Amino acid sequence: MGKDVIIACDFPNKEKVMSFLDLFTEEKPFVKIGMELFYGAGPEIVKEIKQRGHKIFLDLKLHDIPNTVKKSMAVLSGLDVDMTNLHAAGTVRMMEAAIEGLTREDGTRPILIAVTQLTSTDQEAMENDLLIKEPIDKVVMHYAENARKAGLDGVVCSPLEAEKVHSVCGKDFVTVTPGVRFADGDIGDQKRVMTPEQAKLIGSDYIVVGRPITGAEDPVAAYRRCVKEFVG
Repeated sequence: MGKDVIIACDFPNKEKVMSFLDLFTEEKPFVKIGMELFYGAGPEIVKEIKQRGHKIFLDLKLHDIPNTVKKSMAVLSGLDVDMTNLHAAGTVRMMEAAIEGLTREDGTRPILIAVTQLTSTDQEAMENDLLIKEPIDKVVMHYAENARKAGLDGVVCSPLEAEKVHSVCGKDFVTVTPGVRFADGDIGDQKRVMTPEQAKLIGSDYIVVGRPITGAEDPVAAYRRCVKEFVG
């Protein structure tokens, strides 16, 4: 599987995301549409960005009872996205139901990945807020194994965990890693971070980069720097 940089297009409305994408006259970056943009602009924004030639990771992190997730995934499969996700904490049965709903009549479906633990979560927060006393590394690997057992394609995880996820779940099990920052950049509210070059060396398949690109003085140059460091 080829490596790729996914830009997190965390904008509140159609005008801002389209103005941002208009900056890219040569490339058609893989983009992530998250809750803010999806809830603000609706499903039509997914179709419009797809029509412009971009691959799309629809990042809505579904987590509900299995039947609700199955029906919701069936709706999302009609948007022709390339990747979508859910929370592994929703159980193996919920993840299995998600695949059932996401798979189209012709047998095709987007890549489906599971969130293990958010990169803003550290050991202290996991223990105090979630009452999960196990080491965070053990929790992430257990969730990743559950996702693989359910038939998912991979997980969202910290780049710090990508190498071990591959060792536990196999090299073809996809790792999508946010929490990536340039060495000379601000880490913001992320707790577990890594540079694009480090993420490449440790085995991340996709990196998700938001503010270091979208907030840059020259977003296209920042994107190209990221691609150079991560893809080579």
